[in-house]
Amino acid sequence: MSFNQEFDDHGAWRRQFALRLKLLSEWLTDHDLMEAGVNERLDQLHAQVKNDKIMVAFVAEFSRGKSELINAVFFAGYGRRIMPASAGRTTMCPTELGYDAEVPPCLRLLPIETRLQPKSLLDWRNAPNKWERVDLDVNDPQQLARAIQKVAEVRRVSKSEAAALGFWNEELPDDNPLVGPDGLIEVPKWRHALINMAHPLLKQGLVILDTPGLNAIGAEPELTVSLLPQAHAVVFILAADTGVTKSDLTIWRQHLAVQGQGQESRLVVLNKIDTMWDALSSPEQVQLQIASQRTDSADILGLSPKQVLAVSAQKGLLAKVSGDDKLLEASNLMELESALGVDLLGQRRRILSAAVASGIQALRQETGRLVHIRARDLVEQIQELDGLRGKNAGVIKQMRLRIEQEQADFDASGAKIHAVRSVHLRLLKNLFALLGSTHLKAEVSELSRALKQPGIKLGVRRAYGHTFDRLRADLARADTLAAEIQSMLEGSFKGLNAEYGFSLQPPSPPQLAHYARDLVAIEKSHLQYLSLGNALRLAQPEFAERLTRALMSRLRVVYDTAMNEVELWNKSASAQLDTQLRERRRNFVRRIEAVSRIQQAAGGLDGRIRELQSHQTELNLLDAKLAELTDHLLSVPEEDPAEAVAV
Repeated sequence: MSFNQEFDDHGAWRRQFALRLKLLSEWLTDHDLMEAGVNERLDQLHAQVKNDKIMVAFVAEFSRGKSELINAVFFAGYGRRIMPASAGRTTMCPTELGYDAEVPPCLRLLPIETRLQPKSLLDWRNAPNKWERVDLDVNDPQQLARAIQKVAEVRRVSKSEAAALGFWNEELPDDNPLVGPDGLIEVPKWRHALINMAHPLLKQGLVILDTPGLNAIGAEPELTVSLLPQAHAVVFILAADTGVTKSDLTIWRQHLAVQGQGQESRLVVLNKIDTMWDALSSPEQVQLQIASQRTDSADILGLSPKQVLAVSAQKGLLAKVSGDDKLLEASNLMELESALGVDLLGQRRRILSAAVASGIQALRQETGRLVHIRARDLVEQIQELDGLRGKNAGVIKQMRLRIEQEQADFDASGAKIHAVRSVHLRLLKNLFALLGSTHLKAEVSELSRALKQPGIKLGVRRAYGHTFDRLRADLARADTLAAEIQSMLEGSFKGLNAEYGFSLQPPSPPQLAHYARDLVAIEKSHLQYLSLGNALRLAQPEFAERLTRALMSRLRVVYDTAMNEVELWNKSASAQLDTQLRERRRNFVRRIEAVSRIQQAAGGLDGRIRELQSHQTELNLLDAKLAELTDHLLSVPEEDPAEAVAV
């Protein structure tokens, strides 16, 4: 199955899930089960699936056919090239292709001069007025291709300006671009490009990251320490006839090589195998040469041979456009698409499904607990009313007085419940402080100062180590504090359950320790800049400033995600207490109303008991329906989901 087909299936699964979630939400609202905690959980699940993005990054040195490969895999349906793929340098700035329904089809370009200002790329994303915008007509392939050609635009600047922008360093002559006869240097006109278009794959959550070559990659630390490490798959393109060159190996070692679990997310493509189709060699000899290049490349890069594929992007694009199945098979393009589809999407679906399943189980427990509370209250009312059979009016009046006294005592107990909330909020305040942006800035301040010192930064590796040790210690303290809060909640809820007959159960605590793995990944992605080979680049104040901003942007994402998890946990616990307080108050009102009706009508007792028994049956049906709907969410079957919501 091709990548496009696999992605279509993934998109269909996400749409089915979103539809079933919407139907469950409506059903919960219709049956008065949409409590605050449940609503929060639904919103999180909806956002998790709706906003799920799959980023595939394409990385290569110049002239490896990277943009042509993107055209062949994703844009052959246009019948022509969309990404610029002519000879020489084409993609001069990192280019993201994605889809946002709230933004019209357009190309947005961030001027290269923004590198001179103290803002991260993330900050610039939130300042749309600073980007140059070009509207796109997605139904006109020629206009689309013409507009996107702008990502290849360059400027010619002086050496001093090139140095300020990060493209020239007198201490690293091998990395410097060529100087023209006029003494000027060619640099990209744009720092970053965002293409928003309603391509079917992009609409389903695919994000394609097209990166420039080695010099531009190294000059933009936010790309290498943030965007590339967060990509779900990286396709590294080499030339089939040369294999792994020195510059290819530099890119791989400094920016792409990973160990352990992350290694399966790397695919290497030996492109342009058509250059090896030699009329003087037999097809068997050509295949042996290609197989030898695959094996050698895998050995050099430390990968499994199955992760190195040999294709011809140009012939694959031509074959798709012309409908030549034989040429398409010879290009091996479908083998690459299959690897992307099976490995990347299969892995992503498993991760998303596991996260979603956990959320659905929590949703099921919270809603099921509410149904259980109502069922228990009904049993108590039926037993209470059943005990009135054959009793005189005086006994019934006494029961009413007793219920009213219970209600008054319960209302007077608000101070105890308020005390539980106060202790909970005080501990939470400390936890939020540990994960807040102010504390994060303070923890990174030592490293920031070390990076901004002029000249060679001899102690910066030690500063990195100390900073990340402190950050990991912060997360460990936050995890311990969360465990203390969980223990407090368990004790408090147990006491309230015993005293008031509640059925409070603390939600699962946030798992903050696993964010330490994110810190390790961030630290590793930065270590590439602390090597002796990068010491001179790091000595440049402008580069060190960009590296600091990139670090803060990435750390902020981790801490914000951890904070969101804590907030959801807090809201789930608070909402559960609010729900049971409200249900208990409603129960008092219903019990008093029932006794009043019995006092007013001689035959009201039996009628009220039958009415409560009827509500019992309805609640049992609700519980069964809830299980059915949540099971459907976990399975997302192929049939029309509307069939599953008839109540």
